[in-house]
Amino acid sequence: MSEESEFVPYEVAAKIIANIVEEENVHEANKRVLTVYDHDEVELCWYDADEVEAEVMDLIEDKKDRDAIKIACVESIMHQIPKWVVEDLLKRKEKQAGECESNGKCGCSVD
Repeated sequence: MSEESEFVPYEVAAKIIANIVEEENVHEANKRVLTVYDHDEVELCWYDADEVEAEVMDLIEDKKDRDAIKIACVESIMHQIPKWVVEDLLKRKEKQAGECESNGKCGCSVD
């Protein structure tokens, strides 16, 4: 990663991250990104796939083993989730909870 940032502990990242998906970069043709999603399928952040792969290649014995590369990329990302991701997630959850309390439109049962 090119930006300096504080990261959350791996254990926190493991609780909030549901999926990391390789996708085409919508802003740049022929570029891949690794998009991080939470359990509500909301995008939390993304990483340049080529940069992450380059970071982990020294850890991979068989450089052609795509599964090993994917696993290493996911592990690398799990250790690099910025604190602002958690802060944004908490703000969104608080807003959703407030909307539920005020109008009951969240789908939860309100007594």
